[in-house]
Amino acid sequence: MVDSVADREGVPGLPATGWAVLGLLSHGRESSGYDVKKWADRSLGLFYRSPSFSQVCSELKRRENSGYATSRLVAPETGSRDKRVYRITDEGLDAVRTRARTAPLDPPVLKHGPMLRLWLGHLLEPERMREILAAHREHAERMRRRAEADVAGADEAWAYPRLTLKWAERYYTAERDLADAMLADIEEREGERPWH
Repeated sequence: MVDSVADREGVPGLPATGWAVLGLLSHGRESSGYDVKKWADRSLGLFYRSPSFSQVCSELKRRENSGYATSRLVAPETGSRDKRVYRITDEGLDAVRTRARTAPLDPPVLKHGPMLRLWLGHLLEPERMREILAAHREHAERMRRRAEADVAGADEAWAYPRLTLKWAERYYTAERDLADAMLADIEEREGERPWH
C-alpha cells in the first residue's frame, strides 16, 4: 500500500515491502535476493513481517528500475550460474533516510490470536484454554531464543539492527511471561468459582 501522507512529505510512495527491501540494502552491503531474504527473516520477521522470496526479488527489480538500486552479475564461487547482487544508490539512500525521518509513525496494531481465544474463553473448557496458552508460551520462548541467537550472531557494525533484535528478544520474553501469568490467573479463577 502506498503511503499517501508520506508522498505529501516529499517521500516517494512505495509499498511497505519496497521500503523494507530498500532499508535492508541501506546497510551498505551488496546483496543477492537470497541474502536480502535471509536477513529479512533474521531481523524483520521478528518484529514486522518478512517478505517472501518472490516479493524480495520483485522489489529489488522495481527499486533498480526506479533508480534506487543498481545490480550486477557476479561469477559464482561454486556452481555454474552467475548471481545478481544489488546495491543501494545515493538516491535510494536519500529516499529511505527521508522516509525514516519524516514518514508518519503507524502505531502497532495488535492482532493476537491467543488473546482472542482467551477473550472467548467462556466458550472453552479450562483445559483447552491452558493448552492454547501453553502453546503460545512455547512459541514465545522459541522466538525469544531465536532473537537471542540472532543478536549474538549479528554483525557488530550494524548497531541499530542489533538493538532491534534485542527489542524482539525482550518482547518475546514478555509474551512468554504474560502467558505464564495468564495460566496462573486461570488456575486462580478455577479455585474461586465455576468456570462458566
